[in-house]
Amino acid sequence: ANLPEPTIADGSKYFDTKLWAGDGASTRTISNYGFSPDFIWIKNRTTSGWQHVLYDQIRGAGTGSVTKSLSSDSTRAEASGNDTNHGYLSGYTSDGFNLVKGSQGGGDYVNHNGWAYVGWAWDAGTSTVTNNDGSIASQVRAQPSDGFSIVSYSGNSTSGATVGHSLNSKPELIIIKATNTAQGWATYHGSVGANKYLQLNATGAAASYSGFMNSTEPTTSVFSLGNDNFVNTGSNYIAYCFAPVSGYSAALSWTGNGSSDGVFVHTGFRVAWMLWKKSNGTANWYIYDSARNTYNVVNDNLEPNTSDAENTLTSMNVDFLS
Repeated sequence: ANLPEPTIADGSKYFDTKLWAGDGASTRTISNYGFSPDFIWIKNRTTSGWQHVLYDQIRGAGTGSVTKSLSSDSTRAEASGNDTNHGYLSGYTSDGFNLVKGSQGGGDYVNHNGWAYVGWAWDAGTSTVTNNDGSIASQVRAQPSDGFSIVSYSGNSTSGATVGHSLNSKPELIIIKATNTAQGWATYHGSVGANKYLQLNATGAAASYSGFMNSTEPTTSVFSLGNDNFVNTGSNYIAYCFAPVSGYSAALSWTGNGSSDGVFVHTGFRVAWMLWKKSNGTANWYIYDSARNTYNVVNDNLEPNTSDAENTLTSMNVDFLS
């Protein structure tokens, strides 16, 4: 009773995780999210070799030979025929999304009989609008109250170009991917800074480089670009922007203490989804969530930079505290 009223009382109205077992049906609807999802990230948990598949409302849903997925573990462009063979997201609903099973046997990204899947989803508002705050006009779908926006833009190959994000606060995590060419996933994190870079699809440590963010920190209205192929040449790009919201989301860093009784990291809320990576050395990225581990310890891991199946990291236990 003595705690302040949270900015967002029920986080599941803006982010949620659903688990399902594939049933092999030709079509399938995943529902009961507390919102209409705008950014959806699906991963097969059972079998290695099947990519993460990411979709968003700005790029749309799959139709036949153009199936719209991007994969965090790959540099590939937006998928076309391959997903038709192996399954894809075909539409968005008021509380979930529709899936189409692949036409080819042997496996499926979204609904193979007997395989386990996870679907992480975020809310980004109700409409896509043009944002002219930056030197490059962008198409933006934003929900400032939960600190998340999806931004689409076309590169102009000019260092110092800026792009509007519509969050009205500074993003602390920005993930950028070229959609029509094969490039990696440029990743900015506030603790690393704009003069360094990470790649969501790679294991490398944060390294000094101005080509991604032009060594310029994002502002409350725009983020800056260098002229690297990853973020700003003649390609089309999608950016997922996250600004911390008190009591709901955070972008943090910590220094390990090498002890089995590890560091306490104060978030200000009970964590539902955690993306993390060692920043000063080579290491995978990791995703934990409270749906796959419903009580402590939390250690069922999926790696955004690999197509590996879910694995339990007994050496990297985490407790999700209040």
